Amino acid sequence: MSQHTYEKSVATVQRLENGAIAVAIVIAVIAAGQPWWWLAAAFLVFDLSALGYAGSPRLGALLYNAVHNYTAPAILMVVYAGFLLGGQDLPWLALSAACWAFHVAVDRALGYGLKLHDFAHTHLGRIGRRATAQS
Repeated sequence: MSQHTYEKSVATVQRLENGAIAVAIVIAVIAAGQPWWWLAAAFLVFDLSALGYAGSPRLGALLYNAVHNYTAPAILMVVYAGFLLGGQDLPWLALSAACWAFHVAVDRALGYGLKLHDFAHTHLGRIGRRATAQS
């Protein structure tokens, strides 16, 4: 197996697992009795981080990557669990984390990975017209 083929298969696995994560989040939100439509309503909010590209490709990638990973949603869930263990239920905190993680999962499932040196180069491979033409 060539290096290119191997990298493409690894990216495919990551895209599939992120698709599964997105589906799991939808099911968990519904099972928790939360309004599932918030996942869609809040979806584009997280893409505001791409405005950093107006400054420079480096700033854009930095801001995009800071928002498009699972760290912050995981921290929000830990904070939510802490409040819950303390006897205070703040469901909006868990729903915010779910919306954020859902956005990351859908982006990754669609091939929008963490940015390298510009928007088109990601850890999942190139995106855009050139990537399609090169395949």
